[in-house]
Amino acid sequence: MMSATSTLALTHFVTLADSFDKDKVTPGVLGFIVFAVIGGAVWLLMKSMNKHMRKVDFEEPAEEGQGGTTAQATAAPEPKTS
Repeated sequence: MMSATSTLALTHFVTLADSFDKDKVTPGVLGFIVFAVIGGAVWLLMKSMNKHMRKVDFEEPAEEGQGGTTAQATAAPEPKTS
């Protein structure tokens, strides 16, 4: 059984549905919320990536063709663990 208030609410929704233009679609509030959440997630991922990239410590090997000297192969340094 439907009460009078629920019947009245349904009749208002039906009139809103009749005035809705199906050729004109906009993202609305839900689209903005989804876009904002995705933007926030990308910002947090970039912040985390920058933090992890600062922890990376590496040395570039010397190039072999500079100044006629040959670079000797050295053992790879142990990776830092925190």
